[in-house]
Amino acid sequence: MNREDFPMLEQDIIYLDNGATTLKPKSVIDKTVEYYEKYSANAHRGDYDISYKVDQEYENTRSLVKDYIHAKYLEEIIFTSGATESLNLIVRGFFTNLLEAGDEVLITQSEHAANVIPWFHLANTNGICVNYIPLDDNHYVTLENLKKVITPKTKVISLAHITNVIGDIRPVKEIAEFAHQNNIFVVIDAAQSIGHIPTDVQDLDVDFLTFSAHKMCGPTGVGVLYGKKELLEHVEPLILGGGMNESFDNEHEVYFKDLPTRLEAGTPNIAGVIAFSEAIKYINSIGLDKISEYEKKLRKYLVDKLIDIPYIDLINIESDSGIVAFNVAGIFSQDIAYYLNKYNICVRAGNHCAKILKNEVGVNNTLRVSVYFYNTYEEMDMLVELLSDRDKILKEML
Repeated sequence: MNREDFPMLEQDIIYLDNGATTLKPKSVIDKTVEYYEKYSANAHRGDYDISYKVDQEYENTRSLVKDYIHAKYLEEIIFTSGATESLNLIVRGFFTNLLEAGDEVLITQSEHAANVIPWFHLANTNGICVNYIPLDDNHYVTLENLKKVITPKTKVISLAHITNVIGDIRPVKEIAEFAHQNNIFVVIDAAQSIGHIPTDVQDLDVDFLTFSAHKMCGPTGVGVLYGKKELLEHVEPLILGGGMNESFDNEHEVYFKDLPTRLEAGTPNIAGVIAFSEAIKYINSIGLDKISEYEKKLRKYLVDKLIDIPYIDLINIESDSGIVAFNVAGIFSQDIAYYLNKYNICVRAGNHCAKILKNEVGVNNTLRVSVYFYNTYEEMDMLVELLSDRDKILKEML
């Protein structure tokens, strides 16, 4: 689907690492070049035509993001360098001042490092407790299991919408409804879901949501922090300096600008933010429902073939996303990745930044195939063919 729009696919590669980053369509690349060639001025700084052009393009992206996730206000869209910075901004800029020693944050052992380590840091500095929602037999989060571990000390639930290894889609709306009935904040890491399934922050009623542009056909170095406006008003900026201040005459008279500018200090990734607009338009032109449905069919096609290979151990047989995690019995996952690379097949191997997931699945490292709409059934056939002969794998590894 739409493969002709991606210059990277003109090479002889099969790219199956879309969970790490997605390929970029020509429109995104062209928009990046357009900024550098035609109006490469700073944002929100100049009083001349090309600077005004930059401001228009930059804020147009903010408007597109607002509509894409169905936020209520433009001020609820904060640009960052990525989901990692967004999550750190929430934890350090908001919850550091709110949570006290003994307060509890609930995550799972299948979370990405970006949604684990900031909470660990807060545990070490503020004395909060980080506890885990038990996963079911498929390694999924269920509302029933969440209810079992809620305590009067639970103040935050912080979860990925789709996890980056198991690939399960969490029941975020139901979790948020239950959490708010118990005065618990809900933080959602949407990095793996934002380019794959529709996201409506008002319908989900989450308090904060984060994601990265590069996982939805956009540039690297651009992310979004969404927060309910009344909560973002209380987020302390972590970076202070140009652009975000209203005035400063001395150390006692420093005044910050309103949202969203207050949380966007310094010169941002202007080219990236502007090019991100083309990624949003591109995905909208295809349709997230269509993308999601195609991914599920492609994944099922692959899984049905891998199941028939006796020495393939599938970690997540059932999943509604495009992620397949597995191992080849007796062979280190990265050795398989190197073997596949000889045939120009790009897959991920290792712990995938989910380093405590081993406590749930019982293995430290896996191979991960993550498909997107530009992958094909023929590519799945090629992958399966190369994995079907264990003797060939061992021979080529020697």
